Amino acid sequence: MKYLNIKKALTAWQELQPLSDKDRERLNRRFTVDFNYNSNHIEGNTLTYGQTEILLLFGKVIGEADVRDVQEMTASNVGLRMMTEVAAVKENPLTQNFIRTLHKTLLREDYTVYRELPGGVQTSYVIHTGQYKTRPNSVITRYGDRFEYASPEETPSLMTDLVDWYNKAEQEGKLSPVELAALFHYRYIRIHPFEDGNGRIARLMVNFILTRHDYPMIVVRSRKKSEYLEALHQTDLEVGSVPSNGAHADIKEIKPFLKYFNELVATEVYNDVLFVSEKDENVWWYDGERISFRTPNYTKILNAMRTQPTLTLADMKEITGISIAAIQKLLDQLIQKKYVERGEKEGSWRVFMTQ
Repeated sequence: MKYLNIKKALTAWQELQPLSDKDRERLNRRFTVDFNYNSNHIEGNTLTYGQTEILLLFGKVIGEADVRDVQEMTASNVGLRMMTEVAAVKENPLTQNFIRTLHKTLLREDYTVYRELPGGVQTSYVIHTGQYKTRPNSVITRYGDRFEYASPEETPSLMTDLVDWYNKAEQEGKLSPVELAALFHYRYIRIHPFEDGNGRIARLMVNFILTRHDYPMIVVRSRKKSEYLEALHQTDLEVGSVPSNGAHADIKEIKPFLKYFNELVATEVYNDVLFVSEKDENVWWYDGERISFRTPNYTKILNAMRTQPTLTLADMKEITGISIAAIQKLLDQLIQKKYVERGEKEGSWRVFMTQ
């Protein structure tokens, strides 16, 4: 859509309402995988997109996978479902207890972190689920400087301010849902109330706010992590380094992040529109990317893979009418892009692209 913006994207989205049950299920299935994969991948989870899809949709672990990453991804999906259910009860205000419960759901249980200090000295500390931090936390920015978040002592009062502000602002209706979500995200990140899991909570809370106002939920894509962090960094420069100032920033002070967030929401919503409405058999989707194949041969192969339990190259040739040499070349490209992969059984395939 030329000169895409939120207004145009939302107008296109509204024109599709009400969605059919089939389209709603297709969107939900796609979002479940995309959101959990990307939100956790940003934080270092090593499961592939394909592993995430098989785990969340079929409850299976394929290939080599770190146990903690599997548990983390499963818990993330439980948190997503819990958030969606709570957001649906729109008459209830946001509470700190909900945020702490969401955190406990994501992290599951207390665990110990071990660190090596300069000079080889070993230290450790416990991450407590559902509890605000008891130790100062900070981040080393991409530019090499240390950026401090709110202290443990001021965190409870700043979180009270954040939740009270949100409930009041939502009632007043002066800010749009997108502005509310962007400002909540920024203020929350400046507090960084927990010792771990803050980014994942922030991205869940963005969607909590959007879905409460009947907006489509969105995904911060891991492949665009640098844009996300840069928008936050540029906003930090505008607001200043004092944590309490960041925790009380107003909408005019977060222009860099708001600009980024507006573009993100517009893009994600319009991609939902395309995903539901576009009827081109050669257009497929993978992790939020629209892939338009120049030749229908890809689609012939992908459809064969989706409909046949096992498929040799000779089978593919018979079904599609494509030469084995051409099939092998197309397969190599699909595998390289991680759009498909071979299954455990001889001749079986997994397709991670959707239409």
